[in-house]
Parts: sequence; structure tokens; C-alpha cells
Amino acid sequence: QVQLVESGGGLVQPGGSLRLSCVASGIMFTSASVAWYRQAPGKQREMVVTVTNTALTTYAPSGKGRFTISRDSAKNTVYLQMDNLKPEGTAVYCCAASNGLFAGRWQFWGQGTQVTVSS
Repeated sequence: QVQLVESGGGLVQPGGSLRLSCVASGIMFTSASVAWYRQAPGKQREMVVTVTNTALTTYAPSGKGRFTISRDSAKNTVYLQMDNLKPEGTAVYCCAASNGLFAGRWQFWGQGTQVTVSS
């Protein structure tokens, strides 16, 4: 059984930083494609960043230059470092994963962690 568990969300002021974590069990991130998505209230879920099993990384324009995805193989964890956060970054952030190369539909999803950017 695959589980993805996110953590690290919270309340942060505009311009601040947060690092989200996604810990996996039942799937090895070293051989998986992984992504972070977010969903703001009343809006559709949107991709934040994806990284394929071959390490090809794609950032959405909204986070490019401010967000960084990384992996810790020993901990089977993927991180999303978010800097210079903006109020429009308020959303539930979820990680998603698929074994091997992403084939158009993510196999596994986490429950998400709330990020609120507000002064």
C-alpha cells in the first residue's frame, strides 16, 4: 500500500518561506515521477512542479525562480522549498507520484498540507 504524507504547511507572511515535505511508503521516489500540486479555495487544482524519474523538472510559471523541488533518497522524501511567498500562494499543497515515467495520470496522491500566506 502506497502512502504519501505531506507536512510543513502553516501560516507565513508575504515574502516568507516554507519547506514542505512529502514522505513516501510503498513507493521509491528514486524510481518514481513526483509532483507538487496546489488547490486554492474556489479554484481548480494546479501543478506547481513535476520531476520525472529521469530528473526532468518542470516548474509552473507562478513558482519559477521562487520554488525548488528536491529529493532525499535516504529518507524517501521529496521537498518543496518555497521562498518569497505571495498571498495568492494560499492553498492546500499535495504531492503526487507514479512509478516510473509519468503517463498522464498520477497513481498516488497525498492528503495535502495547508499553506496560508497572510499578514
